[in-house]
Amino acid sequence: MQELISKIKERKAKIGIIGLGYVGLPLVMEFCEKDFQVIGFDIDEKKVEMLKKGHSYIKHIQEERLKKALKNFEPTSDFSRLREVDCIIICVPTPLGKHREPNMTYVFNTGKTISKYLRKGQLVVLESTTYPGTTDGELREILERSGLKAGEDFFLAFSPEREDPGNKQFSTSQIPKIVGGYTNKCLEVAKTLYDQIVVKTVPVSSTKVAEAAKLLENIYRAVNIALVNEMKMLLDRMGIDIWEVIEAAKTKPFGFQAFYPGPGLGGHCIPIDPFYLTWKAKEYELNTRFIELAGEINTYMPFYVVEKAFHVLNLHKKTLKDANILILGVAYKKDVDDQRESPALKIIQLLKKHGANVYYNDPFVPWCGGHRNYPDIDMRSVELTEEVLKKSDLVILVTDHSVYDYNFIEKHAQCILDTRNAFQTRGIKSKKIFKA
Repeated sequence: MQELISKIKERKAKIGIIGLGYVGLPLVMEFCEKDFQVIGFDIDEKKVEMLKKGHSYIKHIQEERLKKALKNFEPTSDFSRLREVDCIIICVPTPLGKHREPNMTYVFNTGKTISKYLRKGQLVVLESTTYPGTTDGELREILERSGLKAGEDFFLAFSPEREDPGNKQFSTSQIPKIVGGYTNKCLEVAKTLYDQIVVKTVPVSSTKVAEAAKLLENIYRAVNIALVNEMKMLLDRMGIDIWEVIEAAKTKPFGFQAFYPGPGLGGHCIPIDPFYLTWKAKEYELNTRFIELAGEINTYMPFYVVEKAFHVLNLHKKTLKDANILILGVAYKKDVDDQRESPALKIIQLLKKHGANVYYNDPFVPWCGGHRNYPDIDMRSVELTEEVLKKSDLVILVTDHSVYDYNFIEKHAQCILDTRNAFQTRGIKSKKIFKA
């Protein structure tokens, strides 16, 4: 343990990061910028080749920064090189299956690969969000197939990612890092590693606590977003503006935190993480009704948007079938290029099923496709011109990117369905704008 801790503190420890996506690549940058040697592993050869050439496929990772990091960073798809590293960090997806059950394929397959090359004295950290018990349960058992014992021959820990793509206030290094170890020695090694790159580490008593803390963070948001989404649907029927209600309520200086409604949840955390806990709860014969209800409400929101689209078109004596519909924004949130679990995908799918002619514009997402749950979506962003706006029977604003010229859109669009209150926020009021 002391040998590995010394190597980490002296920046002589080599870091291996598995999964070079929205979690893994920012982590690579932080370690490289702290003078660690990093090997990045990914099964996607295209990603590996792009990175070798200094090309970034993630908007908020600038190519200039990436090219500087390459002096310490070697991307590869050769997993046998895991033998070379001292610390292995797993940053692979943990999606849901068809029935909202955890799909742990990526984590467990990664564990099997690591076990082939695991050697004494290495640290293995899981960062992928999961249910409590994964790290010291299934993952540990898979790694121990190597013949080595966790806590004795190698160190094992869980430290949940807290990435917020596009957040200019809190980057990877500025977000406190929760760390839980399989043993006290595992915790000490993992904490030492993250102490080198983040502003603060938060040690907890076990990997299970760390896993549960990550779930609580996102369930907290999911439940509160579901509350305002349900309030939005109710107040809409009552002729009350939910956005005005929230603005009034948040003037209370205590006991209230503002959450905002939208067209549905997106990103890789909030739409998915709650269901990891509800699935695990069944093992303990407990139904997490509150969490499941929030999930149902949030999952319903794209359907609600499409219902509103039907209603708005009907007011203009048009039908959804054969209507020209322009979607503004397919990223899951403003000013990022991340499409993962974006509500726009479900909205597009539903509109197409109803026979609408759907196209989209997103300045950050030139191509929308390759999604596991939406294999039928394969589209390219159209140019946002006066002609495109005028030919559209309905424009649906799904993602309120800052770069959009909202006055231009309002001027030339026939009819607008605003799911983000973006136009009113900018002082643009018009009879052609409807809220969803």
